[in-house]
Amino acid sequence: MTGFAKAEVIADSYADSVRLLEATRAMLEADGVDWAWAAMATPANLETLASEGFADGGDGLDGAGVNDLVLALRAADDRAAVAALEAGRWVLFEPAAQTWVDTEGAPRPQDLDEALAAGPKANVAIVSVPGEYAALETQKALTRGLDVLLFSDNVPVADEIALKARAASMGRLVMGPGAGTAALAGVGLGFSNRVAAGPVGVVAAAGTGAQEAMTLLHRWGSGVSHVIGVGGRDLSAEVGGLMTGAAIGAFAEHDATELVLLVSKPPAPEVVEKLLGAEPAKPLVAALIGLDEPVSVAAGVTVCNTLEQGAAEALGRLGLPRPDPVGGTDAEIARLITGLDPERRRLVGLFSGGTLCYEAMTIASRHIGPIHSNTPLRADWGLPGPPGAHVCLDLGEEEYTRGRPHPMIDPLARAELLAEQASDPAVAAVLLDVVLGDGSHPDPAGELAPVAAEVAASGAAVVAYVLGADRDPQGFDAQRRILREAGCVVAETGARAALAAAALVNRDPALVHEELTVTLTA
Repeated sequence: MTGFAKAEVIADSYADSVRLLEATRAMLEADGVDWAWAAMATPANLETLASEGFADGGDGLDGAGVNDLVLALRAADDRAAVAALEAGRWVLFEPAAQTWVDTEGAPRPQDLDEALAAGPKANVAIVSVPGEYAALETQKALTRGLDVLLFSDNVPVADEIALKARAASMGRLVMGPGAGTAALAGVGLGFSNRVAAGPVGVVAAAGTGAQEAMTLLHRWGSGVSHVIGVGGRDLSAEVGGLMTGAAIGAFAEHDATELVLLVSKPPAPEVVEKLLGAEPAKPLVAALIGLDEPVSVAAGVTVCNTLEQGAAEALGRLGLPRPDPVGGTDAEIARLITGLDPERRRLVGLFSGGTLCYEAMTIASRHIGPIHSNTPLRADWGLPGPPGAHVCLDLGEEEYTRGRPHPMIDPLARAELLAEQASDPAVAAVLLDVVLGDGSHPDPAGELAPVAAEVAASGAAVVAYVLGADRDPQGFDAQRRILREAGCVVAETGARAALAAAALVNRDPALVHEELTVTLTA
């Protein structure tokens, strides 16, 4: 391991995962730092730190335990390390002490009761604690009559079922576990985008799926009333759609919502047929990504199998014009095909958004065959795959985020993997997503563009999709321009990016115009 290693244990201190990610980013952005991590000192995290060259007793980790917080980094020298640790501590502790005071000057609340005393009109609680404690904290919030965004992951499915059953009986929502995105009355929670208010209520069992839906609706002339994330397991056979049903029911009573858009990876068929088998109170479009078999649903429900088609169908049902999702990329793809070496036939996808990765694989694999992944569409399409295999990686999964921030927050790991593709003479296309919005890196395109330019100069094509809206702090148009100037093809939707990459592999520019399936009803 290179660099000056330094760690600090802050005893008897806790920070939730969101604050830890913010502290990690602050340390990484400090001058002279090449690796940093803020984490609770759990056995698993200490093991990860050991693998990074930090050992008990050797780098400031003496006696660290599960109730302690650790800041660890590698920097150019001691001065850089000290400054970076100070930046991490400031994010974790100083804003709380300096900015959270109520009208009486009281300090930051330390528990739910104190928080409600400081903000008695609050009606939503965000729970972001280790999974083993999440159920208890969620139960407390439900008891106080609050809806809950359950950001925590690693929550046992039995706890999820119990929490959601109780919430449904109380007329409350439990959004999650693992719900990274929601937008309630224009207020984004977790990773979210800044979009216009509008008539579509989004129910999502997929985080970046929710973001893609809300931003497409915004960019194409509509907007959203609310976005309710229900957690990736909600439409499984075990959970049975408890919160999906509750959210659809809530939108039925919400005057500003005219249509409901449901977003999910393929659900358990019996669950979706139960939820959508009765005619809905309001028109409903279900974008069930990668769904192959028709499902039986009631009149008033439209089922499709891509996010692009879900948003386009919602606009059509509202009487709004349908967009042109190709956006002129067909000419760029045709030009790039003429310059590709005949030996270049591989697709490599490097994704920060798990849902975007999944959708890309379902679309591209229909044209180029098996795509191997750490989140494979089929069990026999796992990694590493045979020599020369197409590969798409979801870099937000635990095996890639252990010891470093999520790629939406820190693009560095993806830039490193992207650089590797410049040396592979078999790669025809590299497929990237760039996710904007609150919670994401302030300039992800700027971080990736130099390496993308190297890949393009090596003879491979780079196809990028920017998920975002013009109101997002990173600047939607500016981020797209940065990637274009680096030599990337910038697609209009995640689905069109996948088709563009498949067109490059197959040397068939007509694929960019493919009509995606609209309805899948029995």
